Amino acid sequence: MGKLSTHVLDTMHGRPASGVRIALYRIQDDRRQPVKTVHTNDDGRCDGPLLGPDEIQAGTYELVFFAGDYFAAQGVNVPEPRFVDQVIVRFGIANPDENYHVPLVVTPWTYSTYRGS
Repeated sequence: MGKLSTHVLDTMHGRPASGVRIALYRIQDDRRQPVKTVHTNDDGRCDGPLLGPDEIQAGTYELVFFAGDYFAAQGVNVPEPRFVDQVIVRFGIANPDENYHVPLVVTPWTYSTYRGS
């Protein structure tokens, strides 16, 4: 069985992003249903999968990364409103037997994501 995981890399400072709040939602009928909220650890990862083998289902999901709050906590002086604040990644899980890894690479001015394994 598969799982869903993530991690966050702060490329402004060249390190894992520790303490980033991440909210996971399942999207059904264009409505967000909260699944869980976690924070990244010192390695920029979550302490466990966002969805484990017994939880993962096919469907549409959103990850909301609170990147603006993270950079503010790091003392980064960015103008208000923040250019990159909440990064929302909507993605689909087609096969729950596979691993889905959705990392975020972020600065206060840009971000990128991809599907890892």
